Amino acid sequence: MTAISDRQKLAYANAQAADGRINLEFETDEGMTLNMGPQHPATHGTLRIVVKLDGEQVIKCEPIMGYMHRGYEKLTEVRTYPQVTTLVNRIDWLGSFANEVPFILAAEKLMDVEAPPRAQWIRTILFELSRIANISLFVGDMALHIGAITAAFYAFRDREYVLNQIEAATGGRFHPNFDRIGGLKDDLPAGWIADTKASMSKLRDFCDQMETLVEGNEIFQARTRGIGVIPADVALAYGLSGANLRASGVDWDLRRDQPVGLAWNEVDWKVWTHPDGDSFARFWVRLQEIREATKIVDQLCDGLPSGAIMAKVPRIIKVPEGEAWVATENPLGEMGYYVVSKGDLGPFRVKIRTASFNNVAVIPWVTRGVYVPDVVTILASLYFILGDIDR
Repeated sequence: MTAISDRQKLAYANAQAADGRINLEFETDEGMTLNMGPQHPATHGTLRIVVKLDGEQVIKCEPIMGYMHRGYEKLTEVRTYPQVTTLVNRIDWLGSFANEVPFILAAEKLMDVEAPPRAQWIRTILFELSRIANISLFVGDMALHIGAITAAFYAFRDREYVLNQIEAATGGRFHPNFDRIGGLKDDLPAGWIADTKASMSKLRDFCDQMETLVEGNEIFQARTRGIGVIPADVALAYGLSGANLRASGVDWDLRRDQPVGLAWNEVDWKVWTHPDGDSFARFWVRLQEIREATKIVDQLCDGLPSGAIMAKVPRIIKVPEGEAWVATENPLGEMGYYVVSKGDLGPFRVKIRTASFNNVAVIPWVTRGVYVPDVVTILASLYFILGDIDR
């Protein structure tokens, strides 16, 4: 066997040193630079966070996006309107059916079409089921970031009950592609209402478990109380929406304040806010929203009207020339579609407003002056999905 030469040893040592510099770089003038990502369990996907440190304290924290850009907005320009739902399903890949709704509503607005009442109610039920499936995973995931793995297993377990109902109605667990311009692909199967109400009861039990297991845990409280505080004015300035905005005390929910084409105004429910604006508040508000969404689903199931699930629309969808903007209160916050039509079979332009981009934009402000372990907690509490950022 040939002996390893000094040159080979030096090359090996240099390679190891280079790998080390990728992850941890020491700088004498500005302290230390710590790279989190683009592949890191705290970043919810291929996001890179560059953290400048003075000892254990964060001087500067910069999110670097673009590692997973998939070009949804441009892809819509070479798809017909019915085909676009397959694309937008995958933007917030945990949002499921909810991603489809604002785009379909924008197309219906341009076509001056309104879905029948039964279709609107079923859309709202599936929308809220998507919210529950999405946020229940957040609850377990945030506990996991702080070191509590049991809550994550509970979240995956009970989320399955909701995904089972989405699959039973639409045929798809993650990407239903079920919404249609003018209504829905199919009606609900026999027995679905009773099974859904039973699953909602299980999810309320899950919320009770999380309150005891996670929310009341002294370690969780110590890691989240007073950490990552975002005042209401800062939240509004950065365009935060959804639970991140309501956790800063802003009483704003598009389901109540700007309802469009769905049945939220037909049932009784509450918008939850929290005055503290910290990581704990963001967790707390989302946990209340799971419980509130189960109540919305129960009421909609009890009052579901009969009738058709599709309005009369042409077999070949050709949307009249015009522009339309529709936004809905999606699981991560406000999701809106600005659709420009030139009267063709597909959109001329589509601009997508997603919540995650703003959730990430506030990171440099909210992480300034915190400590390294708090960065992970804050990232988890802001809750973003990378497909929701790089559109």
